[in-house]
Amino acid sequence: MPWIEWYNSLAKPSWTPAPATIGLIWQILYPILLASFGFVFVQAIRKKVPWLMAPPFAINLVANLIFTPIQFGMRNLPLAAVDILIVWATIIWMVVAVSLATVLQLSITAMNWGKP
Repeated sequence: MPWIEWYNSLAKPSWTPAPATIGLIWQILYPILLASFGFVFVQAIRKKVPWLMAPPFAINLVANLIFTPIQFGMRNLPLAAVDILIVWATIIWMVVAVSLATVLQLSITAMNWGKP
């Protein structure tokens, strides 16, 4: 059975976007994911950001890239669910890492306000 027939046969919530919309979203997201990982990786190589920033971006990129083959190639819904939870966890990890960097910068700025 072709993947689209299989996908259409699945029970889905009423708010599920059309397959074409989902495809368009992924076509937009993949380049953004690649660019963001590339940016962080290059900045880590240049030592402008700590290497600790790179792992969540790398794991997120890999998890995003393997989602479609798991979901539509293997048609393994439980494994796809685990994969998307990994995507979500790495997003939280990235937000925490960026938030810590933001708080650090704001603290340094506040402590040195008005200094040349």
